[in-house]
Amino acid sequence: MQKDPAIDTASGSWRPSHNPWLACAAVMLATTLEVLDTTITNVALPHIAGNLGVTPHEATWVITSYLVSNAIILPAAAWLSGFFGRKLVLMVCTVIFTLASLLCGVAGSLGFLLFARVLQGVGGGALIPISQAVLMESFPKEKQGVAMAAFGICVVLAPIVGPIIGGWLTDNFNWRWIFFINLPIGIIAVLMTNVFVEDPPYIKKNNAMIDYVGFFLMAIGLGTLQIVLDKGQEADWFQAPWLCRASVIVVVSLIAFVLWELRTKNPVVNLKIFKNRNFSAGMISATLLGACMYGIMTLVTLFYQTLLGYTAYLGGLVTSPLGIGCFIAALSIGYLSNRFDNRIFFASGLIILGLASFGMGNINLGIGIQSKLFVTIAVGFGLMMAFIPLSILAVGHLDKKDMGNGTGLFNLMRNIGGSIGIAVTTTCLSRMGQVHQSYLSSHLTPYNPVYQQMSRAMNPQMADGLIYRGLLGQSALLAYIDNFYLFGTIAILCIFTIFLFRKVKSDGAIAIH
Repeated sequence: MQKDPAIDTASGSWRPSHNPWLACAAVMLATTLEVLDTTITNVALPHIAGNLGVTPHEATWVITSYLVSNAIILPAAAWLSGFFGRKLVLMVCTVIFTLASLLCGVAGSLGFLLFARVLQGVGGGALIPISQAVLMESFPKEKQGVAMAAFGICVVLAPIVGPIIGGWLTDNFNWRWIFFINLPIGIIAVLMTNVFVEDPPYIKKNNAMIDYVGFFLMAIGLGTLQIVLDKGQEADWFQAPWLCRASVIVVVSLIAFVLWELRTKNPVVNLKIFKNRNFSAGMISATLLGACMYGIMTLVTLFYQTLLGYTAYLGGLVTSPLGIGCFIAALSIGYLSNRFDNRIFFASGLIILGLASFGMGNINLGIGIQSKLFVTIAVGFGLMMAFIPLSILAVGHLDKKDMGNGTGLFNLMRNIGGSIGIAVTTTCLSRMGQVHQSYLSSHLTPYNPVYQQMSRAMNPQMADGLIYRGLLGQSALLAYIDNFYLFGTIAILCIFTIFLFRKVKSDGAIAIH
């Protein structure tokens, strides 16, 4: 028989009836599904486009539609939890996500697939913040580092293995199986959540009506922002009139959203928690770290696929050493986080990430898949070493009742940072490639000894073609190097945010520095 939730009389804090690791396993299944689907479709887009009879450009909306609906729901997770209870919202969202995955798998047209992806994003948007809140509440302070390590493994590792799984399923079966694989895992997650996850007694169900105005402004602002970031480079950014208008909508709607939420009685997102210094610093750091994480992952995959000609499966496989580094860091940092100051681990992780990103910049067109093995592992280690303590530092000083709201905003900023990182990556690769191409082409003159030697050795037109292809390859290579150095610099500069954090003690006391 299930015991009633207990109150620890020694500490006055709530403890769940079941072993918290059972609740951890339940929410981690749901979290893994949600994060996995942010990247698992990337390598299957050409197959989806061919099967549904659409262009590759149109197929990219399969990714965008999911990210847009996901971003809209993320900040509203706290309100949904307060209105319906965290356990019920977690179960319903997992059911919606699983059923939407089935609809994605049977879609016969792009329109139906986009509808199903939006529905999938709606179901998945609340899973991460609620799961993180459940973990932070279920474990005592001294074990929250281990809980965040488990959470960090899913959040960081799932986007890495997503392209590998997606590529393998697409090559060996078809693209529909990247969605069908969610069904058994989703069913198990719902059953485990129903048995092992509990609502703490201080989660008072809010009977107030939803803040429709705030939710509408948030949906318009975040949805349009995601579209701008995703399609900006493709539309040549502010040279496109529609993107200028969309950017104005983003600014106006988000400003109106902030002003409304600060004045309304029952806001859909409680922005007043930004008064907490740790939380505000955590939002800045989460955005920067998210940009580095998704930017570096995108660079690694694109480099091997576009410049070295790797297949979709191999392009995803080259990111697998990131997972090794993440796993090693999770095992060590999760154990040590309650014994040492988390700010030290956060800064150390950023240093490792920055130096590893600089090391990734030492590339050429002749490297193999093993050439950057240890550097890639170091990138994953640095990411996890920074991510776990940041998760604790950002929400460690929030009241229990604000935990769901805080984790929702934390993950929203990480996702927005990821979108910014990908946008910066695609833009810099294109623009810096053109800059390097212009510079290198200035040296291709009839008086260049190399040019003269090749012209004498073969047909001049053939020589011109070979030289030009080499020039394009070298220009693109230099653009990739610039990007790795850029994200390395961002990671190093992010270290200065540690001076904004107050220490989070394992006993729950607040040490002000």
